[in-house]
Amino acid sequence: MSIRVVVADDQELVRSGFTMILEAQQDIEVVAEAGDGAEAVDAVRRHTPDVLLLDIRMPVMDGLEAARCVCAQSSCKVVMLTTFDLDEYVYDALYAGASGFLLKDVRRDDLVHAVRVVAGGDSLLAPAVTRRLVADIVRRRREEAATGATPDRLDVLTAREVETLRMLARGLSNAEIATTLFVSEHTVKTHVSNVLSKLGLRDRVQAVICAYETGLVAPGAP
Repeated sequence: MSIRVVVADDQELVRSGFTMILEAQQDIEVVAEAGDGAEAVDAVRRHTPDVLLLDIRMPVMDGLEAARCVCAQSSCKVVMLTTFDLDEYVYDALYAGASGFLLKDVRRDDLVHAVRVVAGGDSLLAPAVTRRLVADIVRRRREEAATGATPDRLDVLTAREVETLRMLARGLSNAEIATTLFVSEHTVKTHVSNVLSKLGLRDRVQAVICAYETGLVAPGAP
């Protein structure tokens, strides 16, 4: 079964370029394109895609508001697109439910990989720039005392689930976590599922943010 994708960007050349790259893959189908945030939300409602590639800075309805609508109303995974590697809106986009973000100059193979990973729902899209971005913005937010998060939030987790969350925040894959903990990948998936369920999180990206906010992982830590 093909991965169904909607590509939303106000620049026609960018939309066409991403569409052409994705359509060249046998397992990916671009079901619609959108030129603004409102069109993107409507396209998701009409076509029920698996993944929405969504520019942060969009006319009519910006990408952040569109991401909130899509994540609240559907199971579609959202990947934000930005021309900036430190865009001030990325943190808010991730908190709105987006599963990650890509720079618009992303390599062809990385774009395809990102769509597959996010559609699968069992791996974090976390290149080094994503980890640096999340760490930097969360640090600034904590300094401003804007989050109100406390470590007590993690009390509902078992010791092994806390360790799993710590490794997620450091960008480890399921296979790498399994090797480190000397357990099977199936067991790791169970731990990850428990972490998300107990903390009321949508996906692994929000789990990473939670790990930083609660101080489980310090920004910049290896």
